[in-house]
Amino acid sequence: MCAKRLKRQIIKKKLFTKNRLVILNEETFEELFSFKLNLMNVFVAITSISIVMIALTTYIIAFTPLREYIPGYASTKLKREATENAIKSDSLQKVIDENSMYLASIKKVLTGDLEHTKLSRDSIQPADQKDLSKVDPGPSEADKKLREEVALEDKYNLFEQAKPKVSLVLFPPVKGHITEPYSSKNKHFAVDIALAKDTPIKAVAAGTVILADWTPTNGNVIIIRHNDGIISAYKHAASLTKGQGDIVKSGEVIAMAGSTGTQSTGVHLHFELWKDGYPINPNQFIDFE
Repeated sequence: MCAKRLKRQIIKKKLFTKNRLVILNEETFEELFSFKLNLMNVFVAITSISIVMIALTTYIIAFTPLREYIPGYASTKLKREATENAIKSDSLQKVIDENSMYLASIKKVLTGDLEHTKLSRDSIQPADQKDLSKVDPGPSEADKKLREEVALEDKYNLFEQAKPKVSLVLFPPVKGHITEPYSSKNKHFAVDIALAKDTPIKAVAAGTVILADWTPTNGNVIIIRHNDGIISAYKHAASLTKGQGDIVKSGEVIAMAGSTGTQSTGVHLHFELWKDGYPINPNQFIDFE
């Protein structure tokens, strides 16, 4: 017990024994600064400084924007912005894909490079081809019964009301003789109408001009986008009266007839009509003569 007590007294004496720290001038040994301290003071000072540093670091990490500069630490704001950017990127990719498909359809309008066996008006994407050799083309029993009921009903229906199949009425761009009709077999996806030079060419319906420019093969070309996914193209014009981005009305003059471009064989209008990126026969909707 005496040894332990003696040891405690020695440790206590070392801790509380006052020492003087003196700073002297190296050349003159003049005392510049001095103060008294002991080991206990040093221990308390170091502990206090450590506690303050820990508290200050915790405050910076928890309540200040400086925590974002700590490696491996991501703020809530940064996570939210990252999520928003990911959603925006996905939306932009979708818009880019839609624009690519739209530009591809415009390219088909200009070049007429299509495979008729893959045409489908129901979608921008070509319809899947199915093997129909094993499919029975005959009507089923349910179809036969339905056809009989419809035929019987139509036989005595004196008040049948006809409804139009299309909601868009198309105005004839010009009146003239058709020199070459629409032919998907020959890949001529247009009608050629012979005209006198500088005959006014009119818009078939209201819409927006998406292209009005000169091309080597088709000469002066103007393309108009209408409602319901319909696009009309007018080629080989002598001059254009509308520019890209202009809004035109149905029957409004958009160009003057001519014979421009290497593929033109005389003064005429090369007119094309497209639906969702695929050609349709203009004669089904427009009377040119």
